[in-house]
Amino acid sequence: MNEQTQLIQGSKSECLVVSVSLQSCEASELVILERCCIVEFRNKADVSVVLKFQSGEPDLYLEAASRSDCASWAVALGKANSEGLRNKIQQLQRLIMEIKEEKTADEVQQFLLSAPADNLAEPKITTGLKRSVIEPKLEFSLACKDLVAPTRDRKLNTFVQITVVHPGEQNSTRYASTEIVEGTRDPLFLTGVTFPSDYPICEETKIKLTVYDVKDKSQDTVRTSILSENKDPRTDIARSFLGCATFKVGELVKSKEKQLTLSLRSSDGGKTFGTIDVSFVKMGETEDGEADHSTTDVQGQKCALVYECTSLENANSKDNLPLFNAVLKNPICKFYRFPTSDNKWMCVREQMSESTLSFHIPKELINLHIKEDMRRNQELKELGELAPHWDNMRKSVISHCEQMLTLYQNMLTELGKYTGSSFKSSCSKGEKTLEFVPINLHLQRMHVHSPRLKDVLYDVITVGAPAAHFQGFKNGGLQKLLNKFESERRNTVYQCIYYSPENTAKAKEVLSNINHLQPLISSHTDVLLNSARQHLPDSLKNSLKMLSETTELFVHAFKDQLIRSALLALYTARPGGVPKKTTVPRNSAEESVDQPNQDHPSQVKRQDSIPHHSEYDEEEWDRVWANVGKSLNCIIAMVDRLLEKDKDSSLTKEDENDPSPARHAASHISGDWYEQLYPLTVTLKDCIGEVVTRAKQSMSFVLLQELACSLPQCLMLTLRRDIVFSQALAGLVCGFIIKLHSSLRDQGFLQQLHTVGIIVQYEGLLSTYSEEIGMLEDMAVGISDLQKVLFIITEAKSDDLLPIITGRRGHYIIEIKLPEKMFELLPQEIKEGKLLHVYPVLFNVGINEQQTLAERFGDTSLQESVNQENLELLKEYYRLFTEKMPPDCLPHFQEQNDLKGLLENLHQNIQAKKRKNVEIMWLAATICRKLNGIRFTCCKSAKDRTSMSVTLEQCSILRDEHQLHKDFFIRALDCMRREGCRIENVLKNVKCRKYAFNMIQLMAFPKYYRPPEGTYGKADT
Repeated sequence: MNEQTQLIQGSKSECLVVSVSLQSCEASELVILERCCIVEFRNKADVSVVLKFQSGEPDLYLEAASRSDCASWAVALGKANSEGLRNKIQQLQRLIMEIKEEKTADEVQQFLLSAPADNLAEPKITTGLKRSVIEPKLEFSLACKDLVAPTRDRKLNTFVQITVVHPGEQNSTRYASTEIVEGTRDPLFLTGVTFPSDYPICEETKIKLTVYDVKDKSQDTVRTSILSENKDPRTDIARSFLGCATFKVGELVKSKEKQLTLSLRSSDGGKTFGTIDVSFVKMGETEDGEADHSTTDVQGQKCALVYECTSLENANSKDNLPLFNAVLKNPICKFYRFPTSDNKWMCVREQMSESTLSFHIPKELINLHIKEDMRRNQELKELGELAPHWDNMRKSVISHCEQMLTLYQNMLTELGKYTGSSFKSSCSKGEKTLEFVPINLHLQRMHVHSPRLKDVLYDVITVGAPAAHFQGFKNGGLQKLLNKFESERRNTVYQCIYYSPENTAKAKEVLSNINHLQPLISSHTDVLLNSARQHLPDSLKNSLKMLSETTELFVHAFKDQLIRSALLALYTARPGGVPKKTTVPRNSAEESVDQPNQDHPSQVKRQDSIPHHSEYDEEEWDRVWANVGKSLNCIIAMVDRLLEKDKDSSLTKEDENDPSPARHAASHISGDWYEQLYPLTVTLKDCIGEVVTRAKQSMSFVLLQELACSLPQCLMLTLRRDIVFSQALAGLVCGFIIKLHSSLRDQGFLQQLHTVGIIVQYEGLLSTYSEEIGMLEDMAVGISDLQKVLFIITEAKSDDLLPIITGRRGHYIIEIKLPEKMFELLPQEIKEGKLLHVYPVLFNVGINEQQTLAERFGDTSLQESVNQENLELLKEYYRLFTEKMPPDCLPHFQEQNDLKGLLENLHQNIQAKKRKNVEIMWLAATICRKLNGIRFTCCKSAKDRTSMSVTLEQCSILRDEHQLHKDFFIRALDCMRREGCRIENVLKNVKCRKYAFNMIQLMAFPKYYRPPEGTYGKADT
């Protein structure tokens, strides 16, 4: 080759024509670019490329005239490779099909797009589980035999590193690793390899398996550090290379035994150091490839801890995928094989997914806060003319509220600009612009197929403790701050009237009822008049019934002493409305009979009561309020009269031979329906308008007192509470949707959902020392506020399945939208819009070294009070459950004595006040699963302590419910912590595969909450 060499790319991109002379038009050699790779030398002085053929043909050496020509040749040769082009086409085809969501059943069941259907059919699970975006594309397990140790007396501690080489590419990508198996030349690895459905592999994809011997696990830094994909892993004193083997995906899936036995060779391909077995695994089948039919799931054998007791066909069916994909994204899957106590195999797939609700819910909430605050400010402005003292107070409150409103608007704008990942990392928990976003929110799912129980799901939502990290914890958390704020309001003289928290909450409820009920009454009166205009008796009856029920709710909503007393207070705040006698009554949360005290126009009122004014007509409100009921009664009487006349005219028509007079009478009466009802409905609307005007002004005046008593502390507390609640609500909505998605065919659960509600159990791992005390106080208030959240399920009318939030602070309704086919599975009560309740409970046990300090030198009373209070809430839910649910409703709940025993055991453990009593968390989690609840696990950032707890819970379930062999419990635990989803969660958060513990810290941890050696160390949290 010389400077006259010319490259000509063929029309089919499959051949290379090498011409010796530019003047010659004849080809000197034809090269077929099939199963080859291009090697370009990186030495700047070298101007050549080499074509290496997998078929064993001699390498082809091409030398160019210059370095730039050499680079251009390498690019042209790479583009001319048919396999690379075919692979890109396949990836584009998959992408188009996913976008259009038009995969046929055959395409969905196909394992690889390029593979023949008979050889690469999608593995089917015995329950009929269909392929979904969360189902892996390929899974296999690994085992080595007859490994050769570097020295004769050396006991091997081995692991396998898996790298992937895509067709047409020279560089390899490090993909996964197994756990370390100690002291054997024939290691059987429990950690398998799984490729998710969206991973770009095909028949020609190469997988390289490299076996290493680890000398010291505590110094195994190579496996836990971040290396460039294109760099070979370096060799250091911590481990040594034993051998490697390579195979193609097509070779594995096409093999008759679904297994390959490969020789492990040295890096130069010469000496053999043992063999490695690669076994293609189908979830739901045993090691020999045949389905395990040794047991069946009869009712009495069902697992007491099973979270999803229905078939996975429901959980992952094609109809359910739109909802699932609307909530979850970026799944990470891990696969394991564990032996059971009866020497069989169980397959376990671990999955962790982010939630799109991490940002959706906060944005919805902030938008509602903005609307609510704008409405409140407008209502304060509409209070009318006030005396100078009260008017100045109002101006100050509105000014501060406008500043807070601007803060919320800026926060919403910043969240709208965010384009990063769909979760907030632990490193970002102190960022001001992300205050409302939950920390590290993920779904942690374990899918188990064992001989005893087939296709069972266990779900836990992991999220950082809801807390205002940017606000800080110097002065404590919400619980302490709210108590201090209320105490100061009670005991300090303010230039305002004191209302108890119950009464300010009542005022907000009244305003909410006004905004909700007044438009409904107006709508129902319009429907009534429309029925009258069309002379429809049945429709008239129904519309009158709806109007009556709504108006009665309206009347009862304002039957409260608070409104009467607030109207009097507002009267005294008007110019010239100073009472002749003012009184300061006893300090009470009730508005009761006032005691005279002083006669002074500017007397400061701080009591939860209102002064009496001798010139104010207290009965005026009663008359205005009673007029609504009287107006409704007039409408009811008129409708009854019209319907009676209509009935009489019909009878007359039947009895008389001559129908003409009857028809004339009926026509005359019918023609009067609208005219006779219209003035009555106008009167009703006027009366309601009068009530609304007075009630709005009086309740706005009550809220003015709350805000004015402690500006700006009150608004800052509201902001903090909004932040904490937003984080808690995002997790709750995610958990509710996942639970609903997985249990749609569980009729017992659906009945429980609309009859009693659903228990939501939070496991806290925060210490009661230093800043984490404030975090726990925030978390306790945020979770308690979730009691006021209601859910409603509706049928989706479009492809947008994200939940919608309505309501106000202290009373939110979350609308969950389901696709038509899923909505049809619901009971009639839920379809008709019945509001669904949740019962959140929190149990916290600190487990780290800071908790040791708190237990020995500090105070653990906060943890004790939180656990005791939530135990009572849990008992109350259990009481409701046993009262309202039939005993045989849920098959695995039949042994009620078991639940009673667990509750009693939990009670005893809480009372015992034992140090780091983690049994409290185990019992609470077990009770939650038995009650078909939603499980949460939280620590400061849901990264380190949460990972220890979640993996321990998973392995405990495998041992107790799926007969995991007792000798493999610790190995299974180490597998999940070293190579499972949780170490991937650490990587996502801090860019390092190390739990943020050190040896001294772990000495204070309970035994089973300690990670394996080599997986912890210095890392940013």
